[in-house]
Amino acid sequence: MRLRMRSGVRGMCGIFGYLGRRNAVKTAIDGLKKLEYRGYDSAGIAGVFQGQIIGCKEVGKVEGLEREVQELDFQLESAIAHTRWATHGKPSQINAHPHYDNARSLALVHNGIIENHLALKKELVSQGARFVSETDTEVISHLIASLYKGDLLFAVRKAIGMLKGAFAFALIHKDFPDQIVVVGHESPLVIGVGEQEMFVSSDPVAFSEFTHNVVFIANDEVAVVHRDTFEVFDAAGQRSEKKIEKLTAKFGTASKGAYEHYTLKEIFEQPQTIRSAYVDRLSEEFGTAHFEEVQTEMPELLDVERILILGCGTSWHAGYLGAYLFEDMARIPTQLEISSEYRYKNPLVPHRTLVIAISQSGETADTIAAVRELKAKGTKVLALCNVHGSTLSRIADACINMRAGPEIGVCSTKAFTSQVVILSLLCLAMARMRNMHKEDGKRFITAIEDLSAQVEQILETAPHIEKIANKYAHHENFFFVGRRYMYPVSLEGALKLKEISYINANGYPAGELKHGAIALINENCPTVALCSNKGTYEKILSNIMEIKARNGPVIAIAESGQKGLEGIVDDIIWIPEVIDELAGIPATVATQLLAYYIARKRGTDIDKPRNLAKSVTVE
Repeated sequence: MRLRMRSGVRGMCGIFGYLGRRNAVKTAIDGLKKLEYRGYDSAGIAGVFQGQIIGCKEVGKVEGLEREVQELDFQLESAIAHTRWATHGKPSQINAHPHYDNARSLALVHNGIIENHLALKKELVSQGARFVSETDTEVISHLIASLYKGDLLFAVRKAIGMLKGAFAFALIHKDFPDQIVVVGHESPLVIGVGEQEMFVSSDPVAFSEFTHNVVFIANDEVAVVHRDTFEVFDAAGQRSEKKIEKLTAKFGTASKGAYEHYTLKEIFEQPQTIRSAYVDRLSEEFGTAHFEEVQTEMPELLDVERILILGCGTSWHAGYLGAYLFEDMARIPTQLEISSEYRYKNPLVPHRTLVIAISQSGETADTIAAVRELKAKGTKVLALCNVHGSTLSRIADACINMRAGPEIGVCSTKAFTSQVVILSLLCLAMARMRNMHKEDGKRFITAIEDLSAQVEQILETAPHIEKIANKYAHHENFFFVGRRYMYPVSLEGALKLKEISYINANGYPAGELKHGAIALINENCPTVALCSNKGTYEKILSNIMEIKARNGPVIAIAESGQKGLEGIVDDIIWIPEVIDELAGIPATVATQLLAYYIARKRGTDIDKPRNLAKSVTVE
């Protein structure tokens, strides 16, 4: 497995810049809308107009900024823009980007964290700089202004050497109205090369309707972008010859269609995304799976003696299910780690360990930092990612594309089930290389191919799930419990409810309740019991009885035909019968619908929950 990598903390937030023949303001605002998954605490835009730097900033989502620039009839010759997820300083108009120097000679937008900003701020204040915001970003604006003596590129390069942390930024200067200066240091930035127009963005999806020709900015590179050309310089100031790459991914225009929310639309897309995850990756004749992306490395998988799975949040939950699969089916010892913790370990990584790093966006800072440490130890890394050209997909030795399509809702739904399907296929391939009989592989393939129709059946019960959700939506505390494969599903179900309804929900191993957590059970704390693991069904029935003995309401998610629940639990969501190894997928879809309808009843912002961002690119 020939597996490539970079470092550090990355800033959530989205950067967009434009130079060209189009309306710069409208183009930048439209680009920002596609970057709101990276944060939506505030938004701003700035550019050069008639020799002056002018800008506009608003608290909240990009639509608020859009209304304001329309009312002001804002005009710019070139533009940089930003949508923010707050780190240093609360969401406010003052703390929103862009940030300026005192003479307002430049404007700057920034992703990342400047770790030494306090020391730099103290020095700049002693030189006469006046700070107006609470952000670390403003330090960069004043620092470059203090170093500028007519050579902007020199000032930027010198400033980079004084900054500590992980960052990317784009700036405009009134002395150079026809250019945008771009810097990348452990945080992604990409240039889009069009016809007499140039784009700058944190994610190529923001300009994909105009061009698929891109240039990725590497560590410590500085790019000077004009409307019809660009120049890139390395850390030593030498010109770099950069190859223009062509993105092959298909970027569709996101639309909710007839759905009230993107999240609901994405839940209902899962029959298609599950099918997309396995189509042309199954070999029914041989009862195995294969991946075009790792075909040349497949023989090396036979030598793998241990697996290490890394992820954060929903990706970690998918990895948890994967860890069960690899040990149960392929009989490979598997270690699961939360990336944000693992990156600070000094891990022992035995020879012949395969690392599987999972990230929907491919920009998760903690996962990328953990992978960097492992790559430094010579470990092979296989990525599971949903975004072509993302940092993780480029630094890993190989990358399997999830094929889930754009996921706009901040809480992940279809990406999770796609991740679990791909992990199941990878496990099947490795099991068939080792101990699994061909006929068992064929039966597993049949079970995978049945998943799409089974998820369709669950989606058809949405009105029933909505009634149950409405009944329990007023509660402020929930437990989700499960055993074996259902334990990771309980974690994911609780996370979905937390994310979009703001309810305190805890995923818990059902057998552990009696070791302390059962003290919290009462008539005001419903429990969602995930029962569709046949190997532990009798055991979870006993746990449900323990909850009911303490007056706890119970919603059971159970397979059709399972006996012993009716008359005991308060409500049941029935799902189709599935083999234990794959039962987490339909059970998760049921929990997604439950969380969605509870959040809808409570009137929360389901697609863009408070305090969250889609791509967690900051530590």
